Amino acid sequence: MTVRAVTSADLDRVVELDRRLTGQPRADFYKRRLAAQAADPKSFISFAAADGAVLSGFFFAHVLDGEFGGQAPVVVLDALGVDPDMRGRGVGRKLMVQLEEAMKALGAKEMVTQADWTEHALIRFFGANGFSLAPRLMLERSTADVEIDVPVETPSHGAEIDLSDPSGDQSAALSRDVVPVRSMADSDQAAIVHLDKKITGRDRSGYYRRKIAEVMKESSVRVSLVAEIDGQFAGFVMARVGYGEFGRAEPVAILDTIGVEPAFARQHVGRALLSQLFANLGSLRVEKVQTEVAWNGFGLLKFLERSGFAPAQRLVFRRRVG
Repeated sequence: MTVRAVTSADLDRVVELDRRLTGQPRADFYKRRLAAQAADPKSFISFAAADGAVLSGFFFAHVLDGEFGGQAPVVVLDALGVDPDMRGRGVGRKLMVQLEEAMKALGAKEMVTQADWTEHALIRFFGANGFSLAPRLMLERSTADVEIDVPVETPSHGAEIDLSDPSGDQSAALSRDVVPVRSMADSDQAAIVHLDKKITGRDRSGYYRRKIAEVMKESSVRVSLVAEIDGQFAGFVMARVGYGEFGRAEPVAILDTIGVEPAFARQHVGRALLSQLFANLGSLRVEKVQTEVAWNGFGLLKFLERSGFAPAQRLVFRRRVG
């Protein structure tokens, strides 16, 4: 049994193995992941365990460095599978050891992952490989209750649909009438970095440079937004649409960063940003928004609860390395 990087030649075997394990064909997800890995090998990791030419298992992971308020690089294990005929032979353990070595090279000391609480076999695997419950809560909100009165289009790659017109909002979303919200632009980077430094006390310009490049160039569905009051930058929200991570069969939006200028506190900026985000996602047929929050982030938890979020039926796990 050898462990090596996953290549495009492995795609069919990975898709077939994943289908056997999850019951869902997710070829598009793995095609996108391999393409992203080829374009940015520092941000994506994959390993395959093979006995000769036969692939028996795989791990796919990506690197976070700042999302959800993080302060250090974290490796997220978001897709894995072992051939049922090869279970009990140490395939998963070999892949885990290789992933640990890759983490050390990146300077990452924590690995995180998720599972639905009903995925008992997967949870047992995490428990047997040193994972424990992370001190974080997974929250989610449906977009089904957002009234939409805007045309629905199918975006081509790199195209952006601007749904910033608030005319179709329900009464609960009227804060957008008072606080204009627009799509994020490259020119917003300096204001975003400046605001984040006020809030966190840290200079995370590298993180935002990467995230804005992802928003502007790599995503075919742009849902990151900026709020303005009297022409001044008042806040922002960054989100992305996932298409298969953690075994999901349907697209899910991930809300990973939000910030409001302190000078505009209590002027409904955060509510306007999330209201517009939910409307945009609903128009794009993305029915669920998820985010992670530290268990003791009481202020943020209260804000998200008021915005319609509730605990998801998913558990967050972590594993320390080194």
